[in-house]
Order: sequence, then structure tokens, then C-alpha cells
Amino acid sequence: MDRVAVVTGASGVLGGAIVDGLAAAGLRVGLLARRRDRLEALAAKHDGLVLEADVLDAAQLERARAEVLDTWGRIDVLVNAAGGNVAAATGSFFELPLEAIDEVVRLNFHGTVLPTQVFAAAMERGAIVNVSSAAAHRALTRVIGYGAAKAAVENVTRWLAVELAPRGIRVNAVAPGFVVAEQNRALLLDETGAPTARGERVLAATPAGRFGEPHEIADAVVWLSSEAASFVTGAVVPVDGGFDAFGGV
Repeated sequence: MDRVAVVTGASGVLGGAIVDGLAAAGLRVGLLARRRDRLEALAAKHDGLVLEADVLDAAQLERARAEVLDTWGRIDVLVNAAGGNVAAATGSFFELPLEAIDEVVRLNFHGTVLPTQVFAAAMERGAIVNVSSAAAHRALTRVIGYGAAKAAVENVTRWLAVELAPRGIRVNAVAPGFVVAEQNRALLLDETGAPTARGERVLAATPAGRFGEPHEIADAVVWLSSEAASFVTGAVVPVDGGFDAFGGV
């Protein structure tokens, strides 16, 4: 029987690439995000299931879980790709509203824990893949809340790997480096598509000398979701062109 995956944040650039990758690997995919209109074309492309839900709303997630089980009868893979930063949490540290940090932590950390509580309850064996960030490992300017939230995602990834091992569920994470997406495009590229000053600093600190592509993150997620990674759990896999390995000299 075909394996079934649920991808949160499926309407984003990275989430969409993960949906493409899992579908190409032969999985049936439920696409979960808050806005149905952003999911329908991608779902139609893969004969997927549109799941309109907020990752911070347990009742909506439970309805989405029921829809998946009613349609396909099983859940084998959960990818927690929902997340991101908020503009209010990127200002000067001494004027940073605590409410903005709370919002970022809720979106990234709570938005990983709650879907895992809901969907993993219906899983018998399988794999969970969380999405972290290079910001969890390095002090990057302007993203204090985001980096702290992603560090929490990595901690809970290891905790869940231990907690869910008796149920045959593996739990891992990927830590993407710099991939151009909607939320960071203006920070990394100017109107002409050339790197900004910040983008140039990122490229100088990335041994591969370029930004990543969404499909490169998705490929790592597909691997961690597959039997090829059957003895891998509690791991955080950097997919960052060497950014985390480079000391700058």
C-alpha cells in the first residue's frame, strides 16, 4: 500500500518542494496550510489532499487528521515545515517587543509540537522530519527569536526520537542554510536579483559559494522519510553548503 505523508507549511517555497519530492518518491501527500487557495494547484498536480488548517489550532489539526485517515487510512510520515520569522521580531534588541518573540516561538516551536501530538498519535511506525535552520547553531543578526525557536525544535527532535522509538517512529530534522524564499528574498537579493550586502556576507561564509535550492532541502527530507534512513533517528542534518562547518578563516 502507498505510504502517506502530511506536510505542514505546504504552501511555502520549501514546503512545496518537499511535497514535490515526497510525491515523486511515490507517497500520497496531504498538504496542510492555512490558505486553501495556495494549496489547490499543487495538490492537483500530485493528486494530493488539501488540508486547510492552522498548525496552532488543535481542533483544526484533528479535523485534518480525520480527513487523511478517512481518505487513505494511514499516516506514515509527518514533515513539520511550517514556520518562519515575523517582521516585528527583527529590530534592535533593546526595542524588541517580547510579544514578537512569543509569536515567532509559537509559530516555529509550538507549530512543530502541536502537529506532532495530533498526527503522530495516529502513526504506527514511520518517520517525522522537522525543519530547523542554520540560525539554530550560529548567532545571526536580526533573528534572535527565530534562532532560539529553531534551537528548541532541534532539542524536541532529539527528545521525540527517544520518546517515540518504542513505537517504531523515527524523528529527525534538517537544518537548511540560506535558501531564497518569500520571507528572506529582500534581505538576500536586490531588485535586480544581485546579492545584497547581507547576501554577499552569507555567500562569503558558505563554502559552496551559492544559495541553496529548495529541492536540495527536500531531497534530504525524502531520504530521512525513507527506509534508506531506517537506522537514523535523533539527528539534525545540515543542508547548508558548508555554512555551519566554516569558521570564516
